[in-house]
Amino acid sequence: MKINSIKFNFIMNLILTVSNFLFPLITFPYVSRVLLPEGTGKVAFAVSVITYFSMLATFGVNSYGVRATAQVRDDKLLLSKVTHEILAINFAVMCFVYMLFFIALDVVPKLSTDPKLFIITSSMILFSIIGVEWLYKGLEQYRYITVRTIIFRLIALAATFLLVKEKSDYLVFAAITAFATVGSGLVNFINLRKIILLKFIGQYEFKRHLKPMFIFFLTSFAIAIYTTTDSAMLGFMTNDTEVGFYNAATRIKAILLSIVTSLGVVLLPRLSYYIQNNMQSEFNAALNKSINFVFVIALPVVLFFILFAEQTILVLAGEQYTDAILPLKIVMLAIVFVGITNILGVQILIPLKKETALFTSVIIAAFVDIVLNLWLIPKFASVGAAIAVVCAEFAVLCVQIYMVRAYLGILFIGIEYGKIIISLALSGLVSYFLYPFISSYLIVNLVIIAIIFGIVYLLSLFVLKEKFINESFLMIKKNFL
Repeated sequence: MKINSIKFNFIMNLILTVSNFLFPLITFPYVSRVLLPEGTGKVAFAVSVITYFSMLATFGVNSYGVRATAQVRDDKLLLSKVTHEILAINFAVMCFVYMLFFIALDVVPKLSTDPKLFIITSSMILFSIIGVEWLYKGLEQYRYITVRTIIFRLIALAATFLLVKEKSDYLVFAAITAFATVGSGLVNFINLRKIILLKFIGQYEFKRHLKPMFIFFLTSFAIAIYTTTDSAMLGFMTNDTEVGFYNAATRIKAILLSIVTSLGVVLLPRLSYYIQNNMQSEFNAALNKSINFVFVIALPVVLFFILFAEQTILVLAGEQYTDAILPLKIVMLAIVFVGITNILGVQILIPLKKETALFTSVIIAAFVDIVLNLWLIPKFASVGAAIAVVCAEFAVLCVQIYMVRAYLGILFIGIEYGKIIISLALSGLVSYFLYPFISSYLIVNLVIIAIIFGIVYLLSLFVLKEKFINESFLMIKKNFL
C-alpha cells in the first residue's frame, strides 16, 4: 500500500483544517442570528450529551485504532484481522450504549423534554462506529479523508442556508450537524472492501485489544469531562442562553485549535510506525519540528484573538452574543496549552505505548475541571466555565511535562523564543494601532487587520531568520517555485 510523504499528508490535513475553519466561519454567523443563543444552546447541549454516549461506544478506538493499524499496515491479512477484532468490540459496546441512551432519554427530565433532538443527534453514535475513521488515519489516507469530508461539508453548508430559516428550525440544524458524521461514516463503511478483506479470517484475538482500548477510553472520557462537560454542566446549572454564549467562544477556540494541532494528527501514525521499526532519529526529528510548529502558530493565534475578541464575536455571532467576549479571551489561553500537550500526549506517550501515563494526566485535569466548574459556574456562569477549562488544560500540561521529562531536551531546545516574541510584539502593536483607521465596516476591518497581523508577523520572523519559517520557505521554494 502506497504511503504518502508527511509533507503531502500535512498539506492534505491543512486543507481539511482550513475547511474546519472556513465552513463554520460561513455558517455560524447565519445560524447564530437565526436560532439565537437559545436555539444554538439547545443543539450544543444535545451534541455535548451525545458526545459522551459516542465516546463510550467508540471505546478508545480513535487513538488506539490509529496506532494498531499503523503498526501492521504493510500486511493486508494482519491489517484485516486487527480491523475485524476492533470493529467487533466496538459493535458490542455500541449495542450496550444505545440501551443506556434510551433509558436516559426516558428517565432524565432534561433529555425527555425534547426527545426528537436527542434521537436525531444520536445517529452520530452508530455512524462514528461503522465509519472506522481510525483505519483511514492509521493508513495515512489523508487525500481520501479530505476530499470526502469537504464534499459532505459543502452539502451541509447548502442545506443550512436552504433549510434553517427561523428559530424553530433548531431540529433541522441538529440533523444537518449530524449529517456530516452520518454521511462520512456510511461512505467509509462502503469503501472498506478496497482496503481490507471482508471475509471471515478466524483465530481472532479480541482480548489483546481490551486493556489498551479501555485505558484509551478512560483517557478520552476524562478529556471529555474538561472539554465538553462545561456545556452540559452549564445546561443543567444555568440555562440554554448561557450555553449559547459559551458555545460561541468554545466553537471559535475549537476551529483555531484544529489549525494548531493539525500536524499532530498527521504525525501520530507515522510516529507509531517509527517506534515499531526502531527509527529513533526520525522520531526525534519529527518531534522537534512539531513543537516548533506549535509555538510559531499558536502564539500569534492566541494574541490576535485576545486583542480582537470583541470584533470576532460581533462578526461571527452578532450583538446578542456580547457576553461571549470575555469567555473567548479566557479560552484562547488554552490553545497554547493544548498545542503542547498534543505533542507530549498524542505524539510521544501514545506511540511509546504509555497510554496509562496519558490517562493519569487527563484524570487529574478532569478532577480540576469538575471541582472548578461546581464552584465557578454558579457564580460566573459561562465565564466560570471558561476559567475552569483553561485551568484543566494547564494541569494536563504540568503533569505531562513531568512524564516526558526525558524528551524535554529534544522538544524545547533550539526554539528561537526571542525572535518569536519580537515578531509577536511588532504584529500586535501594528495591527492594534492601525485597526481604527482601516474601514467603517466591521467585517472588512477584521479581515484586513488579520491579514496585516499575519504579514507583519511572518515577515518579522523571516527577517530575523527564525529557523522554522526559513526552513518552511526553502521547502516551498524548492517544491513550488
